[in-house]
This record gives sequence, C-alpha cells and structure tokens, in this order.
Amino acid sequence: MPADEPIQASIPSTEKPPAPRPIAEQPFDPMPPQGPDAAVDTNAKVASLEPFRDAPRGAVLTTDGGLPISNTDDSLKAGVRGPSLLEDHHFREKMTRFDHERIPERVVHARGSAAHGYFQVYEPLADLSRAVFLNDPSLRTPVFVRFSTVVGSRGSADTVRDVRGFATKFYTPEGNFDLVGNNIPVFFIQDGIKFPDVVHALKPEPANEIPQAQSAHDSFWDFVSLVPESAHMVMWVMSDRAIPRSYRMMEGFGVHTFRMINANNEAVLVKFHWRPLLGAHSLVWDEAQKLAGKDPDFHRRDLWNAIETGAAVEFELGVQVMSEKDELPFGFDLLDATKLVPEELVPVRRIGKMVLDRNPQNFFAETEQVAFHLGNLVPGIENTDDPLLQARLFSYIDTQLTRLGGPNFAEIPINQPLVEVVNHQQDGFHRDTIMTNTANYHPNSIGGGCPFLAGDAGFVHRQEKVHGQITRVRSESFRDHFSQATMFVASQSPVERRHMIEAFRFELGKVIRKPIRERMLGILREVDPDLAEQVALAIGVAVPTGPIQVPPGTSAPGARGDNGGVRVSAALSLENQPKTSIATRKVAVLVANGFDGAAAAAVKAALTAGGAIVEIIAPVLGVIGAAKGAAVEADKTFKTGASVFYDGIFVPGGESSCAALAGNGDAVHWIQEAYKHHKTIGASGEAIDVLVLAELGDAMLAGDEGAEDIVIDKGVVTGRGKDAATLAESFARALATHRHWDRDCDAIPA
Repeated sequence: MPADEPIQASIPSTEKPPAPRPIAEQPFDPMPPQGPDAAVDTNAKVASLEPFRDAPRGAVLTTDGGLPISNTDDSLKAGVRGPSLLEDHHFREKMTRFDHERIPERVVHARGSAAHGYFQVYEPLADLSRAVFLNDPSLRTPVFVRFSTVVGSRGSADTVRDVRGFATKFYTPEGNFDLVGNNIPVFFIQDGIKFPDVVHALKPEPANEIPQAQSAHDSFWDFVSLVPESAHMVMWVMSDRAIPRSYRMMEGFGVHTFRMINANNEAVLVKFHWRPLLGAHSLVWDEAQKLAGKDPDFHRRDLWNAIETGAAVEFELGVQVMSEKDELPFGFDLLDATKLVPEELVPVRRIGKMVLDRNPQNFFAETEQVAFHLGNLVPGIENTDDPLLQARLFSYIDTQLTRLGGPNFAEIPINQPLVEVVNHQQDGFHRDTIMTNTANYHPNSIGGGCPFLAGDAGFVHRQEKVHGQITRVRSESFRDHFSQATMFVASQSPVERRHMIEAFRFELGKVIRKPIRERMLGILREVDPDLAEQVALAIGVAVPTGPIQVPPGTSAPGARGDNGGVRVSAALSLENQPKTSIATRKVAVLVANGFDGAAAAAVKAALTAGGAIVEIIAPVLGVIGAAKGAAVEADKTFKTGASVFYDGIFVPGGESSCAALAGNGDAVHWIQEAYKHHKTIGASGEAIDVLVLAELGDAMLAGDEGAEDIVIDKGVVTGRGKDAATLAESFARALATHRHWDRDCDAIPA
C-alpha cells in the first residue's frame, strides 16, 4: 500500500468479487515511469521509514497492548515489604522485553556505523549496463551505507588494525542493489569454503577469547603462514590502509569481478571502486592505539559529527571495465579474489557520486538491522563465477536467518525496497505483511493469475557457457600467490614500507610459537626478501631457506606472473592521494589567559574558510581572556581532550598565556605527541619558545624578536612578526599535506 493511501477498515461484504480476467489479458507495467518528473526523491528511503518511527510526546505510558500504566517504578508485592508476585503482568512484560532486546551480533563486521544519502550517475552508461539507476543522470538513488570493522565484537574499538567493511544498499527503481565491499580490494582466500577457517583464525582464540579485535596472536599467523594465497591480503593489512584516518577518508572496493550487461545483451566485466573526495589518509600506529583507549568510537563519532554539522561526506563510484572475451587478459585470473587489476592496465572510470547527508535516527532499527546480500541485483548487473563470491551469495542470506529471526528480514523497514514487493512468500517469523491473496501459488486462475511474471522486463540471467567436470581442484590460473603481493610492497613509499616493517614486527612479535614466526618469514621472503630480513631482525628468528611447505589440500604456489608488465602501481600508495584540501580537518588551538587573540582569530578565519574545524583547548573550561583581540570559550581542556583527536595544533603568542602553557606538562605533551605523529604544528610570537621547550627534534623555528620571516620546516610553521594572516595561510597549506614524514621523531618523549 502506498504510504499516502489511508488505511481502511476491513468490512465484510455480501457482494461477489469481480470475475478475474483471463491471465493473458492482465496488464503488466514492467517499470515505473522514469525521467526528471518521476525521479526517486533524494530522501525517499528516509521518508519511507517515517510510518515506522515513533516518538510519543504528551502521551500516557502504556503496555504493549495499550493498557495505561499508573506506576512503573515498583513491582506488585504481597505487602509493602513482601515478595513480588508472578501476577504482575506489567513487570513480566517489561522485563521480558528487556531480556530480549538484543539480537545476535554479526559473526564478522559486528561493529559498524552507517548513514543515509544518495547516488547520482554523471552520464548514461548505456554502453555498459541497462540498470535504470546507471542511465538517468537526473535520478538521485537513495542509499544506506554501513562502514565496519571485521574482526572485533560490537564493543571493540574503531581504530584497530583491521579490514574495514564498505557496504552500500542502493534503493533503485528496479529493486535493491547491494554492493558489499571492503576498504581493501583483495581478500585472504580464493574459495569461500575456507571462509570459516580464516575467520576462526582471526577471531579470539577459543580457550580464552583473547585477543579482541586484532590479529596479533598465534592462530591468525599460523593460518596465513600455511595458506600462501593470503600473502597479498596480508601485505595490505600490515600497511597503513588498515588504520584509516576516518571512514570519510577511506577507499572502498567491490573486491570481486562483476558482470554488466547492456540493452543489447552485451556483457563486460567490471571492478567497483569508491574514491573519497577528501582523499584516502591513515592514522599512525601509535596514534591508533591511543585513540582506541581515549575514544573507542573515534570513527563512528567522526562520521556522525561530520553529517550533523553539514560537512560533505562524498565518494565517487568508479569502474574498471574489461572485456569478457579473454579470460586471462593480464596473466592472472579475474575471478581470483586475491588479485587486483593495476590501474596502469585498466584505468578507473568515474561514473557517479555518492553523498551521505543524513544520520540514522535509531541505531538498532537501521544500522544494526540492515541486511546486505550480494544476490540483491538489478537488471544489468550480475555476479560472476568467482568461487569466493559464490560462497558469499549463500552465506550472507543464511546468516540473517539466525541474526534477524527468520526468512522475512527483508520486511524490516530499513531493508525494504522502494518498489512494491509482490510474491507468494508465506508466513514465518517477522512476517509483517497481512497477505489477502486468494491464491498463494503460481500459476493460478483463482486469483486472476496475480502476481504475473515480468518476462523479459524482469531480471533475466544472461546465458553463459559452462564447461568442465565436477571437481574440487583449484584452477591453475589461481596459483600465482606472490606476484601481486610483491607489486604492492614495491609500490609503497619509503615511509609506508617502514610502517609495514614495524607492523610485522609488532604483530609477529606477539606470536608465542617460534615455528609460526619462522614459517611466516618464509612467506615474506617469497614476497620481498629485504622485507623478510628487516622483520626478522626484531622477532628472534632467522629467515628460513628452502621452498615453503604447505599442508596437503592447500593450494601450493605456482609460477609467478608479471601482472601485465606492471611492477609498481602508483594507485597502491597513499602518498599519491590528493593533498590539497583541509575540509573537515580538525585543529586544536592551545591557549591560556593572556593569549594573542588577534593571531588566534586570523588562524581560525583562514582554517574555517577552507572548511577545517577549529577547537580551543585550555587548562580549564570557561572564558579565556586575551591580551589582544577577543576572549574565547574553551571547547576542551588538556585533560578532556587529546592531541590524537586533531590533525594539527596551533599555539598563538601572548606572554602570560605562553608562560602558563610552558609550565603545563599536559600542554607540552600535546605538542610533542602531535610532532611525533607527524602532524602540522604552528606557533606565533612567544609561543615559539614553548615549541623550543618541547624539543621538537630537528625542526627549524622562526628567529629573534622582530624578525618578519615565516619559517616552514617539516610541517612546523612559525613566525614572530605581525603578519598573522600570512602565517595562517602558510599553516593551512601545511595542514593540507596531512602528514610530514621527513621528521626524525624517535627521540621525542611522547
């Protein structure tokens, strides 16, 4: 029933129903009207949830049955101090509902955060697909996106080293399309039958449920050291990609190869990419660990606050398009989920933009109950024979049966498509639709033949040739386990490579069993011998010699390919991401009474003009007086905030303010920690002396009193002159570069 159609009471009628028309005469409208006048409204999905929302104001508290409640603070007792009575139906209902408020959390991707928005294609893609939402630039397709970590439980931290989920539900005019991906374009395994194994190995060990939300333990490294096909994915997880700065600065990938079919039934193979318009950036490991303790909700809070304040959360959707004619065009198999297609071979074609602009109103009803499924497809997009994808087709729908209470989870409001759902599905848990069909089977004449088949206007699987004998043998084209891992490592910048070495040292250094550490070094040796040697220096075992050994039944490595001649791919390094915008970057301005208000105001004006967020940090909350310019209200103190929440720090001058900061160990630590994390730091006037006190490594600072020059060195921007506006502009430019890796920070005491 349409949302604007009034619900009418069902009144028995003595009139005979009209005789059904013959099946052949039944009309069928294969597609709702399209075009600018009929385009789905941007907030159509949000609007469709309104009938299910309830925020009673001025109403009387009642039981589920509508009985008004006079007292909900005291249970029914036999006497004032007597025992509680079983006949207290209000207590039993209230407590029973509370006892069952939780549903089983997801086996993986349990901790998530989500947002509503829309997707709009840039131009018709008739050459690629007949999907309606990809062919009407006037159409804003509502979307719901859920970001997540993979390994940890719902109560784990956001900033752990882990893969991040990036799942998008498109509510298209032809039904729901779910693009269920990650922030890493490849996966640990090639065949879904090993999915339970890799997840069991990643999860806390069964004897003690330790460790939570991390892979720094024996079982994970035992598994990947015995499964060489995981080598490529392991390189990504040990890279900076596994600790993103925010969900808004994180790439997304469809992982698998999909098929697109146009109106002429011509097919191409595609890889999906999400590109953040803010660029992809990362945390540093020390910062990520501290954030896990100081604010476990760092990523979900960042996403929520960005949307609440109207900041842009935007991604472009891109596709790599490949011919279906050549099964192995680049020397590796496009159906192998442990492989990516280098952009040097197939550039990413950006086809549209997604904007996330509305937060959920109820976490459980929307973020927790949303159910994604790779089988949610629309005409013009199909799956391929990727054996990992095929397994996910079963697994994703199967897991919802337990998590969401039965097969009718598609009736939960957040999962409902915007188009009408008509079928013969019948009864079961969570069945909300009241079916009044005369006939609940097909074909039928009793119900007038309803509902009808869509014929060619519906989803019709493209006919594909299938050949071969039934077997459990791994394809020879899947056995190149190391060439792309080598390409990924070779594509990293020197600082990214150093971070990777440190990550392996940290993770393998926590592995108790020496044979596992040694076996893993054997895998690293196959990927990059120098990487293996550098890791070995810190974990107490030597790099083994001889060929790697794999257990019986595990895919042994085959011949190495050349990845189509690509040895280094610029797209695989975060250092090649755009670094021109300061939009939504957070800057802490450290002040005490007597600060230079004019310098602080100039910096704030320059930063906010570029879309950055500026917060005032002081020893105490309240109004902080200025020696020059206006007083300010402190947003946080040095105790309630932390440098790890910010992308940069600025300290304005002011003699009394700087004296107070210099004597405040927390303030000095903020500066040192930000410097150690390679963030932009700025200071004016007397505040430069505070930076001197903080002993910022080898950074050069502005000179003597009266000097007008602004000094910019390793992301430290200082000036003693009066030109606060120029200093502010220089600080903003430095902030846009994200990190300043040319610092020597080892001796910084933070």
